[in-house]
Amino acid sequence: MNFTMKKTISSAVLFLLVVYACKESAQKKGDTEMTKEVIEVFDTVKPPEVIKEKTFRSFEGMADSTFIRLADFSDGFVYDMRYATENNFLKAKVYDCAECYTRVKTARALLEANNDFKKKGVKIKFYDCYRPNSVQYRMWKIVPNPQYVANPVKGSIHNKGGAVDITLVTLEGEELDMGTDFDFFGKRAYHDNLDLPQEILDNRKLLKETMERHGFWSIRTEWWHYNLSTASNDKIANFKWACE
Repeated sequence: MNFTMKKTISSAVLFLLVVYACKESAQKKGDTEMTKEVIEVFDTVKPPEVIKEKTFRSFEGMADSTFIRLADFSDGFVYDMRYATENNFLKAKVYDCAECYTRVKTARALLEANNDFKKKGVKIKFYDCYRPNSVQYRMWKIVPNPQYVANPVKGSIHNKGGAVDITLVTLEGEELDMGTDFDFFGKRAYHDNLDLPQEILDNRKLLKETMERHGFWSIRTEWWHYNLSTASNDKIANFKWACE
């Protein structure tokens, strides 16, 4: 092989090596750009677990007497606001929409009580919270008996934002057996009626003892009714909440 032929072959090999190197470089650059594009696309997709949860309000800086909507401060409760339906002893819807309002001091105590209940696998379900005084007058007209309905002239502690009507449900939402429905006017609903199955007595005891530890007291004739002990001297209110 003469010198000229060797030079020609060497040039051809060098050319092929340059082409291959350029092609490989271009391929690597393309792969890099592709990877970057995929990462950018996935960066804009937020998986469910990183979506920010609802932020609840804090009581910080709020006066104890302020009325608040409980659902703005926790999602740990269940609601069956009976007076926003016709499923109550009035047989009439007297709330425009179902909301649970209390004063701040009542809400604090309820949250603490509910934390204790959750440790035992249950939580609070509300039937009624703050009640406008005008509704109290309607109730008194139907049942003018202070054993069951507070005289609206003096006002119920419901009208003061310091009373709640509640029961207990499991963490999955199943109601515990309390022996009667809410607003049952009869001896079977009395706290001092011990002629009931043990399961019912145990459920009522759990409700009563836990609520009392957190500053609430009960009334003899209604297993569901609890008053905050510091609410008796608060002013009667008659506002109606806004419905969205």
